Amino acid sequence: MNNQLLLSNLRCIPDWPKKGVNFRDVTTLFKNPDCLKEINDEMYDLYKDKGITKIVGIESRGFVMASALGIELHAGVVLCRKPGKLPCETVQESYAKEYGKDTIEIHKDAINENDIILLHDDLLATGGTMKAACDLVKKFHPKKIYVNFIIELINEGMNGRAQFDDDIEVSSLIQI
Repeated sequence: MNNQLLLSNLRCIPDWPKKGVNFRDVTTLFKNPDCLKEINDEMYDLYKDKGITKIVGIESRGFVMASALGIELHAGVVLCRKPGKLPCETVQESYAKEYGKDTIEIHKDAINENDIILLHDDLLATGGTMKAACDLVKKFHPKKIYVNFIIELINEGMNGRAQFDDDIEVSSLIQI
C-alpha cells in the first residue's frame, strides 16, 4: 500500500474541534482520485475472500468507502446513523462519549443471522462509536463481524483496539 500517498494528502487540523485535538480530515483523501482508489483497492484486498455480505458504514464519513467497497465485493450497504435519520423501524445502541451520551441505530430489517458483516469508519481513536456499532450489529446475530478503519491513532494514547472482543478482527490502513 502507498502509505506516503495517503499521509501526504491527509489534512490535519490542530485544535479542532477543541484545543489539544489534531483532527485528521479524510475528506482530503476522498477528493483525490488516486487516494480514493488506493483506499478502495487496499480494502478490497483485505476483504475479498472473507465472504462479506453487508458493509455497515458509520455516519457519515464511513458511508463513502462502505459504498465504494460494497460495489467491489458485491455486498449490500447498511447505514448506521444517529437517531431520527432512518425512516423505518430501527434497533438502537446507546453509549457514553467524552461529553455525555450518544445513540446510533440501524434499520431493524438490515441484517440477519446469515450475514457476514464488515463495519467501516474513517478513524479509530478511543473506539467508543465503533464499539457501540459492534454491539448493535451483534444484536442481529450475524455469522461474523469484521471492523475496518482508514486511520488508527496509536501514538496519542487512544488504544481504541482494546474496546473490541477477541473474536472481532480489527484492521486499519494507516497507523499514526
